[in-house]
Amino acid sequence: MKRVYLLQISALLFLTGLLGTLPARAQTAYTLQEAVNYAIKTNINIKNSQLDAQSAEARIGEIRAAGLPQVTANFNLTDNLIVQKAFLPAVFMGGGPDDPPVAIQFGVNYSANTGATLNQLIFSGSYFVGLQAAATYRQLAQKNVTQSKVNVAEAVTKAYYSALVAEERAKVLDLNIQRLDTLMRDTRATYESGFVEKIDVDRLEVQLNNLKTERQKVNNLIELSYTLLKFQMGMPLTEQIVLTDQVDEADANNLVAPSSNAVDYGKRIEYSILDTQGELARLDIKNIRSGYLPTVSAFASYGYNTGRNNFGDIFSQKWFNSSTLGLNVQIPIFDGLTKHYKLQQSQITLDKLNQSRNLLSQSIDLQVQQANITLSNSLETLATQQRNVDLAEEVVRVSKIKYQEGVGSNIEVINAESSLKEAQTNYFAALYDVLIAKVDLSKARGELYEGE
Repeated sequence: MKRVYLLQISALLFLTGLLGTLPARAQTAYTLQEAVNYAIKTNINIKNSQLDAQSAEARIGEIRAAGLPQVTANFNLTDNLIVQKAFLPAVFMGGGPDDPPVAIQFGVNYSANTGATLNQLIFSGSYFVGLQAAATYRQLAQKNVTQSKVNVAEAVTKAYYSALVAEERAKVLDLNIQRLDTLMRDTRATYESGFVEKIDVDRLEVQLNNLKTERQKVNNLIELSYTLLKFQMGMPLTEQIVLTDQVDEADANNLVAPSSNAVDYGKRIEYSILDTQGELARLDIKNIRSGYLPTVSAFASYGYNTGRNNFGDIFSQKWFNSSTLGLNVQIPIFDGLTKHYKLQQSQITLDKLNQSRNLLSQSIDLQVQQANITLSNSLETLATQQRNVDLAEEVVRVSKIKYQEGVGSNIEVINAESSLKEAQTNYFAALYDVLIAKVDLSKARGELYEGE
């Protein structure tokens, strides 16, 4: 028997050493900032906005390509099944002036030509405005990516705080269950000694069961909060994750709402996007106006051609070369007022963007003011709920002492425990409201996410 025991110990030590040599499991612990950074890299919405930015770069390349030399090559082979005839006066063929015209075949049965053409844009007002718009278009695409990152950072932060608060609430419930379980065991022992009634034990058991049920609900809430967080992060829902940040209640209690509602509109990505859209609208107006300017381009071509009555002679006989060089100038004179009406439409679009920017600035002022008020109210509520928790804990302590000394009732203890649980629930709800109000204020002021 002793030998078998020693063999088991040896096997256990061997397995322990083997496990120690295995590679460590990938880190699954995340701070709030790490969770946001992870989401920035993996969230589908951000990836889509980045693809839009890549598409914008391709569009910019397309605009620039219009000003580069355009070279085309061509080859043409024609079988003139029925060669068209031309009519000449009879005098050209030795006839009299009154003789009917003579039909002469001008052309051959087979003809071919090949060549290359070069076109180069020299001046185009629309092209140069398009180059200016390309840089602005790139800025707009990049700002749309930033907007997606801000939205994702907000969603991840709120989901992270939700999970943290739920875990803190679970810890408090565990303490309450432990305390009430101890009280129930002491009361059962007192009942078995004949000093209390069975109903006192039953009441405590009911209260304990209620707390355990509440704890299970919080467990489900924690699981849901983690699932939501992983979804917002773009993480597989089956992956395990640990949150390393803690809810610092002292910091939450020490938060102070800003005394001023002043805000820098430029920090709000929505406002910056409207600015860029306004610049694009102004460039669109400039582009339409440039349509009144001439367009100048140069062209050059070089090629060969041939013609034969026999198909076999096409590639065996001599081809004749030709070349052209020219300048093309297009001067717009009258387009039926098309550009005039396009200009009116673009000007209206710019006016609407200016109105939208004014409306957004008012909305930002309102959001900041509302967020400040909400944060102030949430902080006051949190302070009140903290005071209620302290009072409820004191009531529980006193009621237990009175009950243990025989001057209080079991119902008084149960009521005190219920009041404490309610106060704690209200406190964590208020704590969550403070954290969310803080996030909303940071977003309203354009300070939630300032990464690239």
